[in-house]
Amino acid sequence: MTTQDTLLLLEERVSRDAVRAGVNLGLMGHRSPRTSNSMQQKQYHLEVKDARSKLSLKKEIPGHFAVQPSQGEPGEDDYIIDPEREPNLTNLTSEYDLKLFREAQAAAGEQLENELKALPPSRGVKCIEMGRFEMNVWYQSPYPDEYIRLPKLYICEFCLKYMKCRTVLRRHMSKCVWRHPPGDEIYRKDKISVWEVNGETHKPYCQNLCLLAKFFLDHKTLYFEVEPFLFYIMTVADSEGCHPVGYFSKEKNSFLNYNVSCILTLPPYQRQGYGRLLIDFSYLLTRAEGKIGSPEKPLSDLGLISYRAYWKDVLLEKLCSHQGREISIKDLSQELGIHSYDIVSTLQAMGMMKYWKGRHIILKKLNVLEEFQERAKKRGKDFRHTDFACLRWRPFQPNQDSA
Repeated sequence: MTTQDTLLLLEERVSRDAVRAGVNLGLMGHRSPRTSNSMQQKQYHLEVKDARSKLSLKKEIPGHFAVQPSQGEPGEDDYIIDPEREPNLTNLTSEYDLKLFREAQAAAGEQLENELKALPPSRGVKCIEMGRFEMNVWYQSPYPDEYIRLPKLYICEFCLKYMKCRTVLRRHMSKCVWRHPPGDEIYRKDKISVWEVNGETHKPYCQNLCLLAKFFLDHKTLYFEVEPFLFYIMTVADSEGCHPVGYFSKEKNSFLNYNVSCILTLPPYQRQGYGRLLIDFSYLLTRAEGKIGSPEKPLSDLGLISYRAYWKDVLLEKLCSHQGREISIKDLSQELGIHSYDIVSTLQAMGMMKYWKGRHIILKKLNVLEEFQERAKKRGKDFRHTDFACLRWRPFQPNQDSA
């Protein structure tokens, strides 16, 4: 839709509002509701009645809901209604009411825009530029005052130093010798690597990583006391270097055997399997240590959804491959490295756990297992998973803290 089309629609809406206002004013002028309407009002009512008798046959709003046609010029069937912007009202309402609905939407949008303009400008970072991506932030992070007042921050994707403008970032990138996170590369498969970074050995880098994570995690409270933690940064390599995808952290010595304290996938890499890969890698380290782990509780809403999806996948995969008639929660926990509480809660959420005669019994629902097998077949070769053979890692020992 061009600017000229928008202006024509606006003029049409203003003129109809004027006609509507004149009719309403005529109605309000009568002292008694029984008084007959004027000829102008009768004609207007007839026009409205006639317009409402014609159902809407349009399948799109021009310029708004067009999708890419399969071949050649777009046809009538190449347009769909976007349900997030407007429900599909084809053959359900009249053209008059549909136009009235869109006019009310436009008027409400104008009113909201005017109200927002009247508010004082809010301070705080709105977006960050990091590498080739520009990301809108979700929350505010406690950067120094002279930085947090800026609308945009510029961050080096390799050393995570933050700057005030693109010119400073460009000069920094010409001098920055880092092309990957500090610490040890403990995992590499194809272009994906994982680096283990000690919070005490590389304190500034880990602090900057926590400050960056706070832009996208509401519940994160740790920013500067990074010494008791290990950080595992996942990267994707190309000719320019290793670009960070996400990370998770965990305590060096967790009394409750938490294998994750904080986990984040950066927005440009979300919904691509990297979050699940980070969770899978945390359990890979847990199994390599010969332990049983669990993420630090309580989980956020998004964290619970991600972990529950992962637990569901690995449990169903194990149950599909299990040949025997009996299997215990303890065996599953030791083999997968997942805490028994997380296994029980996931099975209960799927309706595959029953408490009978003082024991928990796993119900092998064939429809659930068959649905998982069908979904697994469609994943293809691009499905991301960890490989124990690609791991080069030794569990952290307290005497390594000063190394």
